[in-house]
Amino acid sequence: MSALILALVAGAVVGLALGALGGGGGVLAVPALIYLLGFTPAAATTASLLIVTATSVTALYARARAGHVRWKVGAAFAAAGVIPAALAGLLAARLPQPVLTAAFAAIAALAALKMLRPTPARADGPAQAVRPLRAGGAGAGLGAVTGLLGVGGGFLAVPALVTVLAFEMQAAVGTSLLVITVNSLASLVTRSGSAAGLDWAVIAPFTGAAILGAWDGKRLAEKVSGRGLQRLFAVMLLAVAGFMLADALT
Repeated sequence: MSALILALVAGAVVGLALGALGGGGGVLAVPALIYLLGFTPAAATTASLLIVTATSVTALYARARAGHVRWKVGAAFAAAGVIPAALAGLLAARLPQPVLTAAFAAIAALAALKMLRPTPARADGPAQAVRPLRAGGAGAGLGAVTGLLGVGGGFLAVPALVTVLAFEMQAAVGTSLLVITVNSLASLVTRSGSAAGLDWAVIAPFTGAAILGAWDGKRLAEKVSGRGLQRLFAVMLLAVAGFMLADALT
C-alpha cells in the first residue's frame, strides 16, 4: 500500500477521534507515523503536533459554533501548560528514541485504562468549587505531556476538565480542543528547527484527511453513544501501547 493511501487512512482515523472525543488524535498519529510511514520517533512527535494543531483548530471551530467551548476557563487552563509544553519540547529532542517510545506507550496505556473505567455520575446540585492549584497543576501536566510526546493531550484533558473543573461532557470535549491547540502551538515553537526535515508529501495529505475526519467525528458523536466510542478507542489504544512498549524493550 502506498504511503499516500496510508497517510489518508491514518489521517481520517485521527480526525474522527479528535472530532468525536475531543482528544486521542496524537496518540494515534504518532504510532501511525512511526510504524506505517517510517518516521523516527523524534520526527513523528513533531509531525504529530503539526497534524493535531491543524485538526484541533478545525474541530474547535465546529464545537465553538455549537456553544460547547468555555473560552475563559479553557484559556486559563491552557495557559498553565504553555511553559511546561515548551520546556518539554526542548527535552524531547535530547532523549534516546527508545525512551520516547516507551514513555509514549506508558502514557497511552494509562489513558486507555482511565477511559475504560466507568465515570461516576455526579449528583444534581450546585457546581463543585474549582480548586485553582489543582486546576493549574493539571494544566501544567498536560502541557508537559504535549511537549514531550507530541500529543495534544486531549485524552487526558477531557477527564481532567470533567473531574477537576466539573465540566459536563460536551463542554469538556469542546474546551479540550482549545487546550490542545494552545499546548501544541507552544511545543511547536521549540521544535521549529526540526520541522524543515519532515516529509511534507506525507504530512500534507495526512493533515488534510484528519481535518475532514474531524467534521465527520463531530457528526458521529451526535449519533453514537459517547461511552461506546470511548471504549472502542480505549481498546485500540491499549493494543497500540502494548505493541510500542514491546518494540521499545526489544
